[in-house]
Amino acid sequence: MTPRDWDAGRYDRVSDMQLRWGLEVLDRVELRGDEVVLDAGCGTGKVTAAIAERVPDGRVIGVDGAPSMIEEARSRLGPDVELIVSDLLELELDEPVDVVFSNATFHWIEDHDLLFRRLHAALRPGGRLEAQFGGKGNVAELVQAVRGAARSERFAGYLGEVRTPWRFRSEDETVVALEGARFTDVSAWTERKTERFDEAYDLYAVLGHYLDPLPDEMREEFVNAVIDWMADPTLREYVRLNVSARRPG
Repeated sequence: MTPRDWDAGRYDRVSDMQLRWGLEVLDRVELRGDEVVLDAGCGTGKVTAAIAERVPDGRVIGVDGAPSMIEEARSRLGPDVELIVSDLLELELDEPVDVVFSNATFHWIEDHDLLFRRLHAALRPGGRLEAQFGGKGNVAELVQAVRGAARSERFAGYLGEVRTPWRFRSEDETVVALEGARFTDVSAWTERKTERFDEAYDLYAVLGHYLDPLPDEMREEFVNAVIDWMADPTLREYVRLNVSARRPG
């Protein structure tokens, strides 16, 4: 599935939760301060900025498949962080990095086997992967609501061929994929998080794959249809899948 562009401004306004989670993941990474760190799926650069602060004598590379995200990140980060528009499945770097960090990205990528091979190739021998993304069962009620709304007579003609953009894998599936990509010291574990939103219209930031095929005048209608399918559209039950692995060195 080819990465789509996002409304980066809208995403940036509703991404405080992803920032909070990303900083928790970043706290797991032991850094001397001189490493080269790849932020795989850097979005608008909020966590990327925190990474840069922790490697004052190193370097940070931010990669995202959405041009608008990279544009927003450039305005936030300035010239000191290298930013690349690239599909992670096609990622090629000039030099290997010491750490690959990622937050809230891998569940948007269908082929995890290829993804992990690419990230393995991006790391120097002994380099480390530390990431968190949606795992099996993540936002289950929302997923069901989206499928229900998309199958309704009103929207099916536009959305019948749209594939679910999320790939929520289990711990075991992820370990197999990482080990298949020749990572070692692999661990994967999940944690559950419950979040309450002031309103449900954060959905505009995450339903783009379904909104893009719709006429402009039907997009708000679709979001409202998804909301109607949910018992409490301001509540999200998240399953976050954490991974830690190393390239042998």
